[in-house]
Amino acid sequence: MNTGFPKDFLWGGAISCSQADGGFLQDGKGVSTQDLRYLNPAWNRDEVEEKHHNSPFSKAEFDTALKDMGVEFYPNRRGIDFYNKYKEDIALFSEMGMNVFRTSICWSRIFPNGDDVKPNEKGLQYYRDMFAECQKKGMKVFATILHYDIPVNLVTKYGGWKNRKTIDLFVDYVKVLFENLGDLVDYWLPINEFNAGRFAPWDGVCLIPGEEENMNQAIFQCLHHQFLAHARIVKMGHEMMPDSQIGGMIARFTTYPATCKPEDALQAIHDDQYANWFYTDIMARGKYPKYMERYFDRFNIKIQMEEDDERILREGTVDYLSFSYYFSQVATSDQGWEKTAGNLIMANKNPYLETSEWGWQMDPIGLRITLNQMYDRYELPLFIAENGLGTSDVLEVDGSIHDDYRIDYLKSHIEQMKEAIIDGVEVLGYTMWGIIDIVSCGPLTMDKRYGVIYVDLDNGGLGSGNRYKKDSFYWYKHIIETNGKEL
Repeated sequence: MNTGFPKDFLWGGAISCSQADGGFLQDGKGVSTQDLRYLNPAWNRDEVEEKHHNSPFSKAEFDTALKDMGVEFYPNRRGIDFYNKYKEDIALFSEMGMNVFRTSICWSRIFPNGDDVKPNEKGLQYYRDMFAECQKKGMKVFATILHYDIPVNLVTKYGGWKNRKTIDLFVDYVKVLFENLGDLVDYWLPINEFNAGRFAPWDGVCLIPGEEENMNQAIFQCLHHQFLAHARIVKMGHEMMPDSQIGGMIARFTTYPATCKPEDALQAIHDDQYANWFYTDIMARGKYPKYMERYFDRFNIKIQMEEDDERILREGTVDYLSFSYYFSQVATSDQGWEKTAGNLIMANKNPYLETSEWGWQMDPIGLRITLNQMYDRYELPLFIAENGLGTSDVLEVDGSIHDDYRIDYLKSHIEQMKEAIIDGVEVLGYTMWGIIDIVSCGPLTMDKRYGVIYVDLDNGGLGSGNRYKKDSFYWYKHIIETNGKEL
């Protein structure tokens, strides 16, 4: 029986290129879809919530952003300047003892327009150098190939993921990555949070709400094209790099029945199928699950498939599954149930859970439940690709940051991860989200901080940019040193 974390357990942290890199248009980088997201730094928190959650990305915002190549109102164009400071940041990760680093590769840095004949050599060299730096510091590389950002030219020219041509362009791009970076990457992840396409259409599948005649149809057709691209990449990776590890990922929405009413229990099953299992079933089992037929019929969704699509899905199943885990929710047939915020979605509130500063329900036991459920279903190794607490931090005069609340959050989740391993679940590793403060994906602000390393920048990108170690930095360092024995 397992008694704790295996000796080769991977401890690390995660970021995405669009939220961290900066280097906008530097060294030949093209404009990506995430570069178009707008934030007025003068907005207060209520205004940010209103603009980004109640008024999602719009065609007007898209058109305005394409004409404005400045950085003042576009935080993802600034990030934290990881592109130019990666050696400094990786040195901090190494000091903490991390043995794995998850980051994403920017498609528009390799192919600025997405359909270029030749790759941008400066972009490839950046990733060669950055990944080599990780290896030099004793860290494995966990590379996400697509983390919400595609070259914007693919949207304006082809319609993005609505067009099957994007599948071929994506596969061509990934082939270049495998050829040039295959010896530097230990774990490949083709697409971040696959189910984002349904819950955050611009992020996940580059669709603008209100611009589609049948949004549900458009979303699921885009997802079908992503499933095909994903499967082709897995197969190609196994052929080009026989020992490669290529996985799949969702944003995991752990779901409980709100009550013991049979209606709520049934709703929990359906919510789990439509929000979670649909995506992992295809990636792990290689086919569309039967329960989706009724869903598609109900919403008049007709997936346009070609002759070889089912074979492609069948031949491209993953080696492992990964997920982000931040909160759980409850399922109910009661339409008046109280709501609260969550990752990508508004969730039904669980009265037994505390919420974070941003309204996310904190549920460490839900992580253990998720690990058990996923391993029971697939018997594939699991990787916790994201987990963390976004909240405000205070930089003291002496450069210290006292974030006991983050330590408490991480400790409770790592404890439950350990219990899942003792339960018999095979867990490869844990990369806490936003290991260093980055632009937060939802609000686009810097004041919602996840990191154990503080970055001195405000919502408008003003500040020294200096890095400071939080109390949680030293705590996580000790966790890694003791391989989770001393929490």
